[in-house]
Amino acid sequence: MSAPVLTTLLVANRGEIACRVMRTAKAMGLTTVAVHSATDRDARHSREADLRVDLGGSKAADSYLQIDKLIAAAKASGAQAIHPGYGFLSENAGFARAIEAAGLIFLGPPASAIDAMGSKSAAKALMETAGVPLVPGYHGEAQDLETFRVAAERIGYPVLLKATAGGGGKGMKVVEDVSQLAEALASAQREAQSSFGDSRMLVEKYVLKPRHVEIQVFADQHGNCLYLNERDCSIQRRHQKVVEEAPAPGLSAGQRKAMGEAAVRAAQAIGYVGAGTVEFLLDARGEFFFMEMNTRLQVEHPVTEAITGLDLVAWQIRVAQGEALPITQDQVPLIGHAIEVRLYAEDPGNDFLPATGRLALYRESAAGPGRRVDSGVEEGDSVSPFYDPMLGKLIAWGENREQARLRLLGMLDEFAIGGLKTNLAFLRRIIAHPAFAAAELDTGFIPRYQDQLLPPATALSDEFWQAAAQAFAQSQPDHLRADDRHSPWAKASGLRIGLPRETVLHLDCEGQDRAVKLDPSNAAIALHGEQLSIEHKGLRQQHRAIRQGDSLYLQWQGEMHRVTAYDPIAAVEASHSHHGGLTAPMNGSIVRVLVQAGQSVEAGAQLVVLEAMKMEHSIRAPQAGVVKALYCQEGEMVSEGSALVELE
Repeated sequence: MSAPVLTTLLVANRGEIACRVMRTAKAMGLTTVAVHSATDRDARHSREADLRVDLGGSKAADSYLQIDKLIAAAKASGAQAIHPGYGFLSENAGFARAIEAAGLIFLGPPASAIDAMGSKSAAKALMETAGVPLVPGYHGEAQDLETFRVAAERIGYPVLLKATAGGGGKGMKVVEDVSQLAEALASAQREAQSSFGDSRMLVEKYVLKPRHVEIQVFADQHGNCLYLNERDCSIQRRHQKVVEEAPAPGLSAGQRKAMGEAAVRAAQAIGYVGAGTVEFLLDARGEFFFMEMNTRLQVEHPVTEAITGLDLVAWQIRVAQGEALPITQDQVPLIGHAIEVRLYAEDPGNDFLPATGRLALYRESAAGPGRRVDSGVEEGDSVSPFYDPMLGKLIAWGENREQARLRLLGMLDEFAIGGLKTNLAFLRRIIAHPAFAAAELDTGFIPRYQDQLLPPATALSDEFWQAAAQAFAQSQPDHLRADDRHSPWAKASGLRIGLPRETVLHLDCEGQDRAVKLDPSNAAIALHGEQLSIEHKGLRQQHRAIRQGDSLYLQWQGEMHRVTAYDPIAAVEASHSHHGGLTAPMNGSIVRVLVQAGQSVEAGAQLVVLEAMKMEHSIRAPQAGVVKALYCQEGEMVSEGSALVELE
C-alpha cells in the first residue's frame, strides 16, 4: 500500500501551538487550515493560516471540542490530515477514531495507545505489570468520598488528587489532611468534568521534594522507537510547569539511559506511534517513579528541539505518512543546554489568577542565535476568559546551562507587555535566582522562595515618579516635529516652547497616584526613542519607555508599569466603594452558588465558585457575616469587577 499523500493540514487547536505547527507545515510546502471559535475569529493563528473555518461558539465545549465540526472543517477545506496540538482533543481516543473513520490522517498515536495511557489509573496498572516503579496510590473504579478517605489514610497525608483523564494541572489538588478532602475532591471532580468530560479521580502519595523529569519518545509505524533525551520540568505553580530545561541538570548518563529505556518499553508496550512523553518523579536518591504518559506533543518540546537540532513537528508529519525514523538511538544528538519559560496572562501577586483584556503593548525579544519565541498573540490582540492564559514561550539555547540562563535573562529584559498583567517579571526573578543558577531544582522551588519570587507590592519611589513624569512629558506627540527628525524641535529632551519652566503633572500608576513637580530643563533624564536614560553621579541607566496613545509604559526594576494622566477632582468623586461587596476577580462563568440571601456564614466559607481559563476559583467570605444579597446565578457569565455577593 502506498504512503498517503499529504498536501493540506488542519490544526485542531489555537494559540501558540497552532502557529508553531503551521510554521513547520508551511516550511514543508503544505497548505495550512486553521479552525476558530467566534471569539478567535481575528486571533493570530486564524490570521496566519492559508485557510480558516469558523466553528462558532465561544467556549471550548462549543468549538474546539466539537469533533463533528472539526471533521467537517477538514472535509470542507480539503485537508487530508489533522494535527491536534496539545490540550483540547489531543489525547481523546474518540477524536482519533473519528478522524480515521473519516479517511483522514491523525498526527498522533493510534487510538488504542491513547486509551491505554489516557487513563492514569490504567496506565499505572500497565506500568506495574512492566515492572516500572510506581508512587503509592489508589487508582480504582470506586469514586465515592469514603473510598478516597480510606485510601488517603492508608497512603498517608499529604496526598495528591488527580483527574484520571487529564493533565496540565486541571483537576489536581494537594490535600494536607482529612478535613480538606471532601471540598478538594468535589472541586477537582468538577474541574475534571469541565476540562475533560470525565470526573474520575485517582489519589497518590504527594512525594516531598521530587524532581519532575520526563523523557521525550518518538516511534514510527515500523516498530522503531527512540528516546530523545530528557527534560527537567520541576519548577511549577499550581502543578503547572513554568520553567522547563533540557537536559536535566545533574542527571548521569546511566540515569538517562535507564529512564530512556523504561520510557521506550512503555511506548512499545502499547504500540505507540509518533511523539509522546513519559513523565517520572525523580527523588533525591536517584530513584524514579512513573507518573503518566502524555500521548501528544508537549508544550515544552522546543527545548528538546534546541539540544537535538530536530524538528519534532516535521517528524510527526513524516511518520504519519509512513516514513521510518531517520536516525538510530546512538545517533540522537545532545548538544548544549536549553531553557524555556511559559509566558502567561496572569497575576502572580494574586495567586496567579488568570488575566483577561487587550494587549495594548506587546514587543517580543529580538531574534538571534540561541533565541526562540513561540507565541500565539500580537500587539492589539485580546485575551479572553474562555481558554488557557498562556501567551507564548521564550526558549534560550547555550553551549552550557549558564550561557542559556544568561541568554534567557536578556530575552526577558527585552520583552515588553502592557494592557494586562503577566508573569514576565516573575519569570525573570526565577531565572535570576541564585538557587536556579545553582540548579537546585524540585517541585517545591516556587513555594520555598516565594518571598523573593513574589515580593509584596511596595509604594513607587520618588525616582520612579520623576522618571515617569519626564518620560510622559517628553513622549507627548503634540510637542514633537514628526515631519523633520533633524529639527531641534523634534528632540524629546530639553526645554520646550509652550511648557512652563516648572509644571505639575498628576499621574496615576496602577492605583497609586502622585502630583509630580516637573522641570522641563532637567537634562539628567532624557528620552531617546523608546529608551529613557537617567544620569546620576556619572552613572547612566537605561529604562524602556514606550508611549501608546494616552498611556506610557515604563520598565522599572523588572516590572512594566502603565502610567496615565488623571484628573484629581474627578478621582475623588469616583473613589467611593461598595461596603461589604464581593466582586468577580476576573471574567468567567458562575458554576456554583453555595449560599442564599439571609444565610449566616463563617470567615473563609465558600460563597461562589467561578470558572475561568478552565480552572475553578472560589469566592470566600473575608469575615463572618450575613449574606445580604446575591447578584449572580449558576451558569451566568460575569465580568471582572461585577458584584457577586453582598455581606453585612
